[in-house]
Amino acid sequence: MTNFAKQKRIAAQVMKVGKGRVWIDPEATEDVMGAITREDIRGLIEDGIIKKKNKIGVSRGRARELAMKKALGRRKGHGSRKGAKGARGGKKRRWITKIRALRRRLKELRNDGSVDKTIYHKLYMKAKGGEIRNISHLNDIVDNL
Repeated sequence: MTNFAKQKRIAAQVMKVGKGRVWIDPEATEDVMGAITREDIRGLIEDGIIKKKNKIGVSRGRARELAMKKALGRRKGHGSRKGAKGARGGKKRRWITKIRALRRRLKELRNDGSVDKTIYHKLYMKAKGGEIRNISHLNDIVDNL
């Protein structure tokens, strides 16, 4: 076996890969032995005598597919959960989402004239105090006024 250490090193630098990923055609040993400059190596790469081996590794294709599904909100059932309810969602985030929705609905009701400003303020304070559970509960309260 001939020693192509120098040619392999130069080829690795030219192709911007590690020495382990350089493949030299075993049938073209004479051509490779004669290549001593970077220009010679570039010529051999163009001729296909020296090639770049593919990377070896575990494919992330399946992981990407899973991540896409999770981003869409799938795969979040009881069997996939670890940790308490509060650890997964957080009480504060749940409160922020709820109160913003309630306040948005209250403003809609005030602007379209369904409730006047005094009733709006009372309902606003009830929402702030946690007395109103959700938008449908708020709608029921407004309907019963």
